[in-house]
Formats: sequence, structure tokens, C-alpha cells
Amino acid sequence: MSGADALAAHFWQGCALGELRYQRCRACGAAQFHPRRFCARCGGAPDWAVAQGLGTVYAATRVTRAPTPDFARLAPYDILLVDLDEGFRMMAHGAPGLRIGERVRLDFDRRGERALPRFERLGGRS
Repeated sequence: MSGADALAAHFWQGCALGELRYQRCRACGAAQFHPRRFCARCGGAPDWAVAQGLGTVYAATRVTRAPTPDFARLAPYDILLVDLDEGFRMMAHGAPGLRIGERVRLDFDRRGERALPRFERLGGRS
């Protein structure tokens, strides 16, 4: 398994356990997502951490035309960019109708063998 595949596998294993895994640099403290073998800011060595799953919607869009047949049965669906409280931004599925600036919490949407990160309105399922 390549280094990138091993990093991705560690992330997806966390999702299966209900954990959003990200990395924090040992040298400069920067949080990063997508996982890498080195810190994107300083080149240092990152450690894995688990996010609390709370954040703020930075951007939102509705996908009406799925990019692949696998996603066609989900359409229409919302995709968000979320600024997590730990200091990184990630893209994930979101509950319908979420707006920029809204507070959200992470949940996982089980799709076969995979658990996809999905954000919900803070305080309840949308």
C-alpha cells in the first residue's frame, strides 16, 4: 500500500468508527486536512488527532447533476465547505438548506461499507 493509500485508509477507518481524523503538526501546531506525510505549512511531521466535529459553514452548493452513477441516487444533495473549530477546512455532504455562517456538527452517513462525513445543523438533525 502506498503512503497516500495508507493515510487515506487511516482516515476512512476513523470515519467507520465515527471519528473525523485530521493531522496537527508537531513542529508548528498547524492543523491540516487532507492527510499528508508532512506539514503543508512548515514541512514538519504531523500527528493524527480527532476533531470534535463542530464548525461553521464557509460555503454551500446544491448538486443536481451527479458526477458519477454512484452519486446519481443521492442527487440532489448539498456539498459544504466547513471551517472546523480545530482550525482546518473540509468539504463534505451537508443537510439540505444549510447557509453560510451557520454552526454545524458532524455526523456520518453510512453508504454500504463506507461512512461519509455529513454535516447537520447544530442542535438537531435537518
